[in-house]
Amino acid sequence: MKYISKSFFIEGVKVRNLAKNFKTPIYCYSYKKLKENINNFKKNFKSLNPLVCFAVKANANLKLLKEIKKFGLGADVVSLGELTKALKAGINPKKIVFSGVGKTSEELRFAIDKKILLINAESKSEILEIEKIARGKRRSVNIGIRLNPNTDAKTLSQISTGKKQDKFGVSEKYFLELVKYVKNSQFIKLKCISVHIGSQILNHQPFEKMLKVVDGVIKKSNYKFEFIDLGGGMGISYSKRVKNLNYKKYLAAIKKILKKHTAKIIFEPGRSIVGNTAILVSKVIYIKQGSNKNFIILDAAMNDLMRPALYGAKHQILPENKIKTSSKKTYEFVGPICESTDSFLTVKKFQKLNEKDLIIISDVGAYGMSLSSNYNVRLKPAEILIKGRKINIIKKRQKLEDLI
Repeated sequence: MKYISKSFFIEGVKVRNLAKNFKTPIYCYSYKKLKENINNFKKNFKSLNPLVCFAVKANANLKLLKEIKKFGLGADVVSLGELTKALKAGINPKKIVFSGVGKTSEELRFAIDKKILLINAESKSEILEIEKIARGKRRSVNIGIRLNPNTDAKTLSQISTGKKQDKFGVSEKYFLELVKYVKNSQFIKLKCISVHIGSQILNHQPFEKMLKVVDGVIKKSNYKFEFIDLGGGMGISYSKRVKNLNYKKYLAAIKKILKKHTAKIIFEPGRSIVGNTAILVSKVIYIKQGSNKNFIILDAAMNDLMRPALYGAKHQILPENKIKTSSKKTYEFVGPICESTDSFLTVKKFQKLNEKDLIIISDVGAYGMSLSSNYNVRLKPAEILIKGRKINIIKKRQKLEDLI
């Protein structure tokens, strides 16, 4: 994704042509970037020979999942819908891990019937429900238990999952009690200790702290786990000022724990696989003059990209056509939805814009379309995958009759 002769291109395709042919707003993905991210992740952790399970919650587009599957990745799912999509994409059930705090009986039965690798349980109540279903089917079911390591990931509070006040996992004391209980179960096989401390983590130190807790808990449990599921959470750079997570330092910390406890590592990356693969192309509808800034009103809105409204996340915004003329006023890029939170970014010294100009919202591949909605009865945008010069429609734009 770059400028060629002042026009923005995604691989070999001019964004202006995509907007003309498919209308805006539109999600555009780069296959080249997806391939690069997967290969980079696998290369960095090759010495561990881990099971890499893509976190489907980051992006559940079925055709993207099929592409991800071709690289040998499994899936981390958190609902019946995500599990069904992963299976439909052709992902091997023995590479699927089912996470989440509130799996229903229906979801658990389906997962057990499909013989997936692991159900990562998060409470004794869930374990009892799994045991009840397994007993009824006269089956043995493989599970993990998710530990809450009480580790601050130093990320946004809304996407923290590893502190004691968070709803995820169980405390160390409770974890050890559950290990004792499961040891004596006829229908449950405990295979995994699971952790996940949050999302968009850019510093290796929270992972190191998490691993120290995991090390201590495994020692206290006196139990040999076949798998250590370290979750995901690896962040990406949403601006030029921020550096990506140092995988080498994280790898070194993992190797330390594996010297003491022989187990297969499971990773559940989502954002680090798809985050920077996509852009959201939008058109300027109106430019509304304010007293100290101009509102750039776009045809994309918070229903298309929820992250800025939900977390205050900031996505870099770029002009589709580069010119040298700068605006003297501050621009606030906003959508047409009737909410003050429908705002993407406020920028000083942006190039001068006109109505009907195109803009690019960057790094929207993770939690872009997956968090989208039909709020204000707005239609979800189309999704396009670019391979070189080839354009693949991987999700058609919704039609009003689909909703009414």
